[in-house]
Amino acid sequence: MASSNEIDDPTREYPEVDEQVATRPDAAVDDPAPDAEVKPGLGGFARVVIFTGVVFALIVGMCLGLRAINVLPSFDNPFSDKTTDRSQPVLLQSMRDLSRYVAADGTFQVIVDLQENKENIPDFLVNKRTLFVGSGTVEEYVDFGSLSEGALKVNNADKSVEVELPAPQQGQAALDMERSYVVSEERGLLNRIGDAFSKDPNQQQRVYQLAQQRITEAAKGSGLDQRARDNTEKMLSGLLTSLGYTSVKVTYASP
Repeated sequence: MASSNEIDDPTREYPEVDEQVATRPDAAVDDPAPDAEVKPGLGGFARVVIFTGVVFALIVGMCLGLRAINVLPSFDNPFSDKTTDRSQPVLLQSMRDLSRYVAADGTFQVIVDLQENKENIPDFLVNKRTLFVGSGTVEEYVDFGSLSEGALKVNNADKSVEVELPAPQQGQAALDMERSYVVSEERGLLNRIGDAFSKDPNQQQRVYQLAQQRITEAAKGSGLDQRARDNTEKMLSGLLTSLGYTSVKVTYASP
C-alpha cells in the first residue's frame, strides 16, 4: 500500500498550469489556438442582396428575350417628351370679296446676311449677325373688279369680243416658313449678357421683312408680268370661245 506522501504528490504526466490562466473567467477549453486562421463568412443581409440581384437579372433577361421574339408587347418610354398645345381659338378679324385672277406665281430663295455692330468696337464685344435662308412665293394677278366701263365690247354679228383689262399686279412675297431657316447667329459678349436680361423680339422680324423685300424686288424682273398677261389671255380666249365667239382680243391698260 502506498504511503500518504505518494498519494498527495501531483501527477507528473500532466504539465503544470499557470494559476493566472486557470483563474481567468473568459478562459475556455474549446478556444481556437492563437495561430488558427478564422475565415469570415457572408452575413444574412449580404446573402439576401446577392439573391435579389440574381433574380432581378434573370427576370430582366427573360423579359428582353420574350420581347425580342415579339411575345411581349413593346412599352413606351415613361420619360418621353410631351408637347402640350394651349393655343387659343382662331379669331376671325375680317372678310372681303376678291375678284382677282392669279395668273402666275413664282417661288424664290434668298440668303439674308444681316449684321448690326458699333463702329470702333470689336465684333467680339458688340455684334449681332444673322444668316437666314428665306424661301417665298410671289403672285401675279389681274383684278377683274377694277374693270372700267366699256371694257368689254361684243359684236354679235361677226362673233367677236374685245376685252380691255387692267395691267397685272404683283403681290407681296409670302415666306414659306417650312422651307425657310436660320443658318447661324453670332452675338458679341456684351450682346449675350444683354440678351440674358432682355431680348429684342424685333430682331427676327427684321430678318423676315428684309427677306420678303428682297424676294419682292427680285420678282419684278423675273418675267412674271408677261407670263400673267399670256395666261390671262389664254383663259379668256378659251372661256369666250366655248360660248360661241370666234374672235377674242385681249388688251391691257397702262400700269
